[in-house]
Amino acid sequence: MFEVFNDFTFLSALAIVVDIALVAFVIYKLIMVIRGTRAVQLVKGITVILAVWFLSGFLGLNTLQWIMQQAVTYGLLAIIIIFQPELRRALEQLGRGRLFQSTSTAAEEEIQEAIEHIIKASNYMGKRRIGALISIERETGMNDYVETGIVMNAKLTSELLINVFIPNTPLHDGAVILKNNEIVAAGCYLPLSENPFISKELGTRHRAALGVSEVTDAITLAVSEETGGISVTKNGELHRSLDEEALRKLLEKEMLKEASNGSNSRWQWGGKKNG
Repeated sequence: MFEVFNDFTFLSALAIVVDIALVAFVIYKLIMVIRGTRAVQLVKGITVILAVWFLSGFLGLNTLQWIMQQAVTYGLLAIIIIFQPELRRALEQLGRGRLFQSTSTAAEEEIQEAIEHIIKASNYMGKRRIGALISIERETGMNDYVETGIVMNAKLTSELLINVFIPNTPLHDGAVILKNNEIVAAGCYLPLSENPFISKELGTRHRAALGVSEVTDAITLAVSEETGGISVTKNGELHRSLDEEALRKLLEKEMLKEASNGSNSRWQWGGKKNG
C-alpha cells in the first residue's frame, strides 16, 4: 500500500493538477462558444436524456433504459447534425485564434451610450415615419439571424443606423444586427410570428418583432412607417405607442441590470424595415 504513495511523486501530482485544469479550461471555453445560442437548450435536453438513462438503470426500468441507450448510442451523429452551426462557428474562431480569448462585459457607460443612439435614431425615424425594427439580444443567441445578413463591422451611431433605414437604400429592407456597440451586419431577416390573434392593424414589421420575441428573449423595438409610433416587444408581448421617456426607462431597466449584475452576456441589436 505504501509503495503506491512512494510512486506518487511531486511531478505526477503536478501533471494531474495541470491535466484537470486544462480539461476544465477547455470545457469552460466550449461553454462560452455555445453560450447565448439555441444550443444551450439542446444541451439541457441531452442532460435530461442522460439523467433518465441513469435513473432507468437504477430503478430497473429495462424498456426505458434500452430506449435511452439507443438514443445515446446514435446521439453522437445527431449532435454533429444538430450542433452544425455552433461547431462551424467554433472551428472558425479557432482558425482565427479567437477561441481562447477572454470574454468581457460591456461597460455600463457603453450600454448607456448605445441606448441613447437607439433612442435618437428611433425618434428621428418616428417623426419622419421611416419604418425600422431594432432587436436587442439578451441570453438567447441570434447568430442564426446574423448570418443571413451582410457584414459591416461598423461602430454603432444613430446617424449610421438612420442611414440604413432610409427608403430605397440597398439595405433598408433587411435587419441590422449590432453587437458590443458595433453594427455587425445589415440585410438580416427575423422570423415572423405565427400567432393568429395578432391585430390586423399590425404589418410585417410588427409581426417580425413579435416573432423574434417568441423564439428568443430579445427586446425588439419597431418604428411604424404608417403612424411613426414606437413599439416594443419582449417575451411575446407587445407594448405600443411608447414616448421617449417610457422607451428609455424600459431599455435601461432591461439592459443596465445585466451590467450591474456583472453578466457576460453579449448585447446585439438589429433593425428591419418590412411592411
